[in-house]
Order: sequence, then structure tokens, then C-alpha cells
Amino acid sequence: MFSQELLEKSRRLLEGCRRGNLSLVTAESCTGGLVAGCLTAVPGASDVFTRGFITYANEAKTDILGVPEALLAQHGAVSEEVARAMAEGAKRTARADLALAVTGIAGPASDMTEKPVGLVHMAAAGAETHHERHQFSGNRDEIRLAAVAAVLELGLKALGDAAP
Repeated sequence: MFSQELLEKSRRLLEGCRRGNLSLVTAESCTGGLVAGCLTAVPGASDVFTRGFITYANEAKTDILGVPEALLAQHGAVSEEVARAMAEGAKRTARADLALAVTGIAGPASDMTEKPVGLVHMAAAGAETHHERHQFSGNRDEIRLAAVAAVLELGLKALGDAAP
């Protein structure tokens, strides 16, 4: 189902969490659960992966993760501010040590001229919250899988400061 490259990134992230005795949670919008799916494709993921939130609609981002409606209104769902709020909300809601969040426009079309197809914001919340902005190309599936790979990499980078 997932490429060996994605499974290896997942394995490395899960092992890093295991070594640090860290719990891991995801909050996903444009990837629709693919990050959680990739992580749970690795045997033993339940040692550290506690849950995944799929917050596709803005209402879900607010209701489940506590993303302020004003933040969504001011910056839009596909923004650094919302990606950070999603990660921090997931971490807080799940009482986890590390949270990964991703929000973006996978296409095939965008109704926002300033936010093109392929724009993805992601965040990893540990002791600090890290953000990355990406502009991926390709079709919907390619953009979503590229976002999965990138957020797993961001999680690996954030492992060092995720300890409580």
C-alpha cells in the first residue's frame, strides 16, 4: 500500500519515539488519514502511536483540536498559523509528547488564487512547534503522498525537542 521509502520513514519515527518514550499523535486535513495509515502499517506502532485526528472540515479543526475560528477566518485553513494550531491542539487533546499536523490543497483545483494546488503547511509540536511550507507538484495522489513523506521527515527532525 505504501512505498518502502514511506514505511522506512515511519519505522524510523516510531523507533525514535520508542527510544525517547514519547507518545505520537497526528492531525490531518488534506492527507485524510494517510499519515496515520502509514504509521500503523508498521508492526508495533501501537507502542507509541496513540491516535489520529482527521479534521478535514474547518468545523472539525475547531471542535476537535480547538483551532480558533478567528484564526481560520483570518489566515484560512491552509496556513502556517492553522498548521501550528492543529499540531498544538492535537498534542494537548491527546496528551501526547509529539504531534504532527498537515493541511493543504491537494487539488485538482483551488478556489483561492493566492493558495495554489500543491500548497501544504505542516507542523510538529513537541517542546517547541516547528513549521514547514511546501509547494508540491503532481496530481492529487502525488501531492498527498509527498505531504506524508514531508511530515514524517519533519517529525524525525522534531524528535530531539519532543521530550516532556
